Amino acid sequence: MALNVKTLKTRSLTAVVFVVVMLVGLLWNHWSFFILFSIIHFGCWTEFQKLVGLIDPDYTTITPFHKYGVKLAGWCIMLYFTNDRFQLFGIPLHEIGWFLGLLFIFILPIIELLFAREIKPKNIGYSAIGLLYISLSWGLMMDLRTSFIPPDKENILLSLDNWGKVIPCGLIFSIWINDTMAYIVGSLIGKTPFSSISPKKTWEGTVGGAILCVVVIALLGYFIPPANGYFVIHWIAIAAIAAVVGTAGDLAESKLKRMANVKDSGHIMPGHGGFLDRFDSLLLAIPFVWLYIQLALK
Repeated sequence: MALNVKTLKTRSLTAVVFVVVMLVGLLWNHWSFFILFSIIHFGCWTEFQKLVGLIDPDYTTITPFHKYGVKLAGWCIMLYFTNDRFQLFGIPLHEIGWFLGLLFIFILPIIELLFAREIKPKNIGYSAIGLLYISLSWGLMMDLRTSFIPPDKENILLSLDNWGKVIPCGLIFSIWINDTMAYIVGSLIGKTPFSSISPKKTWEGTVGGAILCVVVIALLGYFIPPANGYFVIHWIAIAAIAAVVGTAGDLAESKLKRMANVKDSGHIMPGHGGFLDRFDSLLLAIPFVWLYIQLALK
């Protein structure tokens, strides 16, 4: 895969803006984190529904209540995974998410029965997949942000809220480093196709990106506070999961786009496509990293 300078320039300029927006949302405070991923959540849902509609036109016949109700029901999953620091008029978002989620569970089927011209289980199945693929992943990301994950070392003083930023940032940086290094290595020396699903991917780029991702994250996790509050083996594991599962997530979304016969899931970011194009790797990596954290760090 030859290095395309013009494409690299476009991607780089867009990436700068993207990184600034992401860092502000990630690091400012817990509300900026929640707002950032709420926007991403709805953006991913919009593109997912568009892609599914292109793959199976029957999905475009769902009622507006189904279309928008399932997005809000998914957002309730995010609300559920917040903690007591998130409150609206003194009511924790966690409780709002729980009660609204139950409400949607009862109301959505009733509205569907009353207003849908024809009940098609496959359309319900498509939306259920979206809840697992998109909403659950972002909900687990909120859990990583709001749950205190005890550090391995006690000599690093940091507030509980700031500790909550460390793992999510480490995971996101792992995805970024893996994607960037895979693109650069593949552009420079890539020759062997990795998958027919994504013809531009090469074995050289994929393996090189994964190795460099693990090395860079391990170095950052060893030397840079507060990341070095956790043993470096955990950062190696997180980076490896991000590289391997993230690549699988990228291929899964590429397969979805190929079935829909589109190049990009959206066009919000020139050179990077849409929300799903940008967050496909992260969406699949989050549940696996979350599971690792529950088993190894809690």
